[in-house]
Amino acid sequence: MNQRLKYVLVSLVTMVITVVLMGACAFWALGGTVEKATDMLRFIVTVRFVEEKFVGDIPPGALINGSFDGMMQALNDKYSVYMDPEKFKQLNSINHGSFGGIGVVMSFSEPGHCRIMSVMDGAPGKEAGLEPNDEIIAVEGIAVDTLQPEEIVSQIRGEEGTSVVLTVRRAGQEDQDYTLVRSNIHVDTAAGDVLPNTDIGYIRIASFSENTAVEFQNVLTTLKEKNIKGLIIDLRANPGGLLKTCVEIANMVVPAGDVVSVVDHSGYKEVYRSELQGEFLPIVVLIDNNSASASEILAGALKDRKAATLVGVKSYGKGSVQTILPLFKGDGIKLTVAKYYTPSGVSIDGVGIEPDVEIALPEKPVKDVQLEKAIEVMNKKLNN
Repeated sequence: MNQRLKYVLVSLVTMVITVVLMGACAFWALGGTVEKATDMLRFIVTVRFVEEKFVGDIPPGALINGSFDGMMQALNDKYSVYMDPEKFKQLNSINHGSFGGIGVVMSFSEPGHCRIMSVMDGAPGKEAGLEPNDEIIAVEGIAVDTLQPEEIVSQIRGEEGTSVVLTVRRAGQEDQDYTLVRSNIHVDTAAGDVLPNTDIGYIRIASFSENTAVEFQNVLTTLKEKNIKGLIIDLRANPGGLLKTCVEIANMVVPAGDVVSVVDHSGYKEVYRSELQGEFLPIVVLIDNNSASASEILAGALKDRKAATLVGVKSYGKGSVQTILPLFKGDGIKLTVAKYYTPSGVSIDGVGIEPDVEIALPEKPVKDVQLEKAIEVMNKKLNN
């Protein structure tokens, strides 16, 4: 056998071995079943067929990205979503406490409706003339009742300096379009003070981002230095955020013991605990039907552990945990990976947490009757 033929044979054998090994690895990665391997082959064949035969232009990556999007939709879980680079960037910005937006707090308590609860001073929404109780009925011409709340938020937020068109309905007036230029919105996710003419501290937690626990601790320390006798924690309109941050805050207000249990698809259970020791302030927690996810974990832990009285209306009922997977091209997926349970073993998914003292805000509030009730409840605690 001449040297050239020997080289060709060795090369062929090496290639065959490599292909077999790669196939075996792929087979193992797909769960080791013929059905899954066949499905992957179907996917590859379909992609190649569309690329070669489709009469129009196909943007780079469109087929793969579309498959990711379809994959998440097939799960029939509104919290599992594919995020293109813009949406993925927005999510990371929100978790860091800043994002490009218009500076309004929105309520989705009525299915198919998006109502403005408050407008930040100096933000684009305020400058454009948006007001509390305005209803956003369309974003960029897309009707709100055709979108999920998360999609509405994603449509409104975007790159700083870009514009978004909102169609707004205001009582007694014709529907009007507002064009707003997004600006960088930095949110102090935990802020508070001593309530006027009381010795009661108040802390509002807007969301659970990376900086929230430090912000909460700083405010709580300042309030304790002012010798507060009780604490009101306001979780209204708090959509949740990072579980890690929620547990960190729980370690400042929940007595030592269980905070939340997280159970994944295999049944593995992880219990998060508080290690807080010592004397505890009386606590009242404000919740509403926009309090979700991590805010429900904190409220549920405080309620189950008899460490607080909950005031307001029933919470949203999001009892699942999501994780983020970057897909290496600026995009990613958010996937529901577990359910969580309060210390008493209750899942609030789709159910919500009932307040101990129920009180709803009127349709057009002229004062915060829920906060007033929370102060009343706290005073009874302090006087007992």
